Amino acid sequence: MYKSFAILGMGRYGRELAKNLYDNGADVLIADDNVELINQLSANATYAVATDLSDPENLKDLGLSNMDVVVVCMSRHVEASVMCAMYAKEAGVPLVVAKACSQRMGKLLKKVGADKITYVEEEAAQRAANHLVSDNLLEYFDLSDNLCLIDMKPKAEWVGKDVRELKLRDKYGINVVAIKKGSSSFPVDPEAPIEKDFELLIAMNKNDVKKIL
Repeated sequence: MYKSFAILGMGRYGRELAKNLYDNGADVLIADDNVELINQLSANATYAVATDLSDPENLKDLGLSNMDVVVVCMSRHVEASVMCAMYAKEAGVPLVVAKACSQRMGKLLKKVGADKITYVEEEAAQRAANHLVSDNLLEYFDLSDNLCLIDMKPKAEWVGKDVRELKLRDKYGINVVAIKKGSSSFPVDPEAPIEKDFELLIAMNKNDVKKIL
């Protein structure tokens, strides 16, 4: 399990990510070249550093080699993003995630060492589109280039039938990971009927999502 994170760049995405990680008990280092902003956000991080992230000497001082994950959040600043991704990987960080504003920039960040690229605007648009076309979809989580995790209400024709009977994996290529009812979550019983007030946590290929909306 990842325990220590460095969030480089305190735009909206970086701020929200850092705050949520810190609130969930992770050790979080935040860094940005805006001194005033860093001072404002220091209460929501373990360490807060104001520094020029395009300078490799400054990156060295951050101690990124001690981090489990480095997230580069400066998609509008190509030079700094490339420098941070490259340095983090060379420092031996197990997972380097970089935010990109275009496919071209994503390919560049991959080449210099980023393990995963996130296209925040595209992913937000995908989630919004899925919500708009389906009343059943509650939440959409991006897992990788191909996989996603969705939280959804059961389709009307699924209610009263069990997972084995529905053959969801065969028909839709989906795997029901867990079931939620109210505030409780529990493993899937393949022979237990699906109830109307269930929430289904489902792992599946992104290309197959449209099949169940």
